[in-house]
Amino acid sequence: MDDDVPLVVPEINAAAVRDRKRGIIANPNCTTAVALMAVYPLHKAFGLKRLIASTYQAASGAGAKAMEELRQQIRAIEKGEPVTVKALPQQIAYNVIPQVDVFLDNGYTKEEMKLQNEARKIMSLPGLLASATCVRVPVLRAHSVSINAEFEKPVSVEKAREVLSRAPGLDLMDDPANKIYPMPILSSGRDNCAVGRIRKDIAFENGLAFWVVGDQLLKGAALNAIQIAEELLKG
Repeated sequence: MDDDVPLVVPEINAAAVRDRKRGIIANPNCTTAVALMAVYPLHKAFGLKRLIASTYQAASGAGAKAMEELRQQIRAIEKGEPVTVKALPQQIAYNVIPQVDVFLDNGYTKEEMKLQNEARKIMSLPGLLASATCVRVPVLRAHSVSINAEFEKPVSVEKAREVLSRAPGLDLMDDPANKIYPMPILSSGRDNCAVGRIRKDIAFENGLAFWVVGDQLLKGAALNAIQIAEELLKG
């Protein structure tokens, strides 16, 4: 989070690649990138005021060893054998772990504070009120984020859908009546993130609740880096 190092999601702040002062450009945290693919278009339209996020992060976010640990633990449990925990802080098979990265003095984890601080920097919203709870779930690939957002302007589900349907790098999957909504099993291996379960947030006056899913190995990492390189080539 160096002030002189741009933190870039090209669909949001591509111009920042030309503002670098030290010849360095940073990729954001994968969870931040996935979440902001849906948050930012809504911010442009309605003015983001407050953001609350709960993440459902796949084992692959902790690396190949964590993925294999999930597989091994499932096999061990099915055979009635003891489970070995090494790559993650707790058993991940048939469980969820409310800890991603280490805890800080304020009770949040580093991952949770990254989401807040990186969202502020990428969207140029230094005063954004944001709070996150990051959770590891027994999914191999693709992160999911449940978001509750409050906006400055009145917002409707219909207007939000219209905005999100036009957002680059984002697929609108929002037909709950027909069981159509984003899921990790659908987003794994796909470049675009997906958004759905869009509804009025009944806790906020101008609020929306929605669900975002993306392959964090692509948009959250490799794909985003390639897109940054493409912006650099444009000069």
